[in-house]
Amino acid sequence: MNPITQPLVVLSDRPCNSCVMVIFGATGDLTQRKLLPALYNLARAGLLSSRFAIIGTSVEPLGPDAFRDRMLEAIRGYATDELDAKVLQWFEQRIHYVSGDVRDPDFYVRLRELCIQVRADHDIEDNHFYYLATAPTFFGEIVRQLGQASLASEEGGRWRRVIFEKPFGHDLESARELNSDIKQVLRERQIYRIDHYLGKETVQNILVMRFANSIFEPIWNRRYIDHVQITAAETVGVERRGAYYETAGALRDMVPNHLFQLLSLITMEPPVSFEADAVRDEQTKVLSAVQIPTPEDVLSKMARGQYSEGMVGGESVPGYRQEPNVAPDSRTETFVAMKMMIDNWRWADIPFYLRTGKRMATRATEIVIQFRRAPLVLFRNTAIEQLRTNRLVIHLQPKEGISLQFGAKVPGPVMKLGSVKMDFDYVDYFGSTPDTGYERLLLDCMMGDATLFQRADTVETGWSLIQPVLDVWKALPPRSFPNYLAGSWGPREADELLERDGRRWINLT
Repeated sequence: MNPITQPLVVLSDRPCNSCVMVIFGATGDLTQRKLLPALYNLARAGLLSSRFAIIGTSVEPLGPDAFRDRMLEAIRGYATDELDAKVLQWFEQRIHYVSGDVRDPDFYVRLRELCIQVRADHDIEDNHFYYLATAPTFFGEIVRQLGQASLASEEGGRWRRVIFEKPFGHDLESARELNSDIKQVLRERQIYRIDHYLGKETVQNILVMRFANSIFEPIWNRRYIDHVQITAAETVGVERRGAYYETAGALRDMVPNHLFQLLSLITMEPPVSFEADAVRDEQTKVLSAVQIPTPEDVLSKMARGQYSEGMVGGESVPGYRQEPNVAPDSRTETFVAMKMMIDNWRWADIPFYLRTGKRMATRATEIVIQFRRAPLVLFRNTAIEQLRTNRLVIHLQPKEGISLQFGAKVPGPVMKLGSVKMDFDYVDYFGSTPDTGYERLLLDCMMGDATLFQRADTVETGWSLIQPVLDVWKALPPRSFPNYLAGSWGPREADELLERDGRRWINLT
C-alpha cells in the first residue's frame, strides 16, 4: 500500500483522528529528538490518520523546503527503529513551515492562512492541536494571540487543543497566574499539560498492577508497607541547559511534575473509572493530603546538593560550576532529597522518600515499595537471626519492568533463609516497541484523552507542596556547595535523612 495515496492504517474512523499539528519552537531539540521520531513511530505503526499534517513555526527565517529537509534528517538521525522509505515519503508531503515572532499578530494571520491551505491540500478536518515547545515565558502570549486570531475557538464541532511543555510556572504564584491567563482563552478540556514520564509503559502499568491484581491491592496500605522510595537519577550533567538550569534547579525541574506524578499514582485511591477526570480527581486528592512542609521540616526533612568534578562511566567530568552558562559561585541545587508524609487513612505514618539528581552513579528511575518485616516469633529457635523484608521495585528506566524480592529456605539440613527475586521485564515478555516516551501522549491528545496530562488543580497542589522549600532555601543559601562528587549517589545529608529513621537508600541498578 502506498502511504502517499492510501491511509497507513487509521486507528479509528472518528474525525478526531484527522487534524493539523502546529509546533511552536519547531527548530529546537525537543521537536527533532522526540516529537518527530514519535510521530514517525505512530505512522509506522498505523496509528496516524492519512488526513494529518504538521506545521512547524519558529523565528528562524527558513524556507519550507529547508525546514522539511531538516525535519526529515531529524527523523533519520533520531529514529528509534529502522526507517521505512514509504513512511518518510509520506511525511515529506505533510511537513510545512511558517516563520515569525510569536508576539507579532501578523504572524498568526499567516499561520491561520497556512492552516486553511494545508487542510484543503490534505483533506483534513478542521481540527488543530498546538504543541508549545518554546520557552515557558511565551506560553501565555501564544495562547492570547491564538485567541485573538480565532485559532483557539471550537465552534461548529471542530476542536482545538494546546499541549504545554514543562515547567508550568516556576513557583505557586506563577503557576496560578499562568492557569488564570490561559483560561481566559481556553477551557480546561482544551489544555494538555504534558509530563513525558507518564508516557512510559511502566508508569501506566502502575494502575493496572495495583487495581487489576488482587494480590497487591489488599496489602497496599500502612498495615503492610514500611516505606516507599522514589528515585530519578541521571548520569548526565546539565549539558547545554546551563542557562535554564540556573533559574530552575533540581527541585523545580523534577519534583512538582515527574516525582509528584509518580507519587500520586502509587498512593491514589481507586478511581470510579478510567475516565480522565476520575483518575485525576484521585491524584489531586492524594496530593492534597500530603503534609505541607513547615520551615522546620525543610531543615530536617529535605536535603540538597550540587555536584563537583568526578568520574562518570570511567571518564572525568566537570563540576556543575564549570559547566557552560553556569555562574562560578552558583548556589543552584542539582540534587534534592525529601521525606514526605500523607495524612489519610491508607498512608498515615508511612514515610515517602523522594530523590533526584544529576551526575549520579547510574541512570535509573525506580519506585521501591518496602514491606514490613514479618514477626520473628516462628523463627526464634532457628539459625535465622533476622528476617529480610519483602520488596517490590518498579523499574521505569533505563529498562522497564517490575521485580519482587522475598525470602526462601536455602537447601540443606539447617534452617537458613535466602533472598530471591522474581523479575518481569517488558522486553522479555512483550518484545521491544520503538518508543520515545511521547507516542502515547501525542496520540491521547489527538483522541481527546487527558488522563495522562496534569489538570490545573493538580499543578497548583504540587507547587503548593514545594513553595515552602523554595522560600526557605532562598532565605538560607547553601554553604557547602559543591557537596557530592559526580558519579556518586549524592551528598551525605541525603543518607542522613534516612539514617535518622533507621533506614537506608536502596541503590539497586
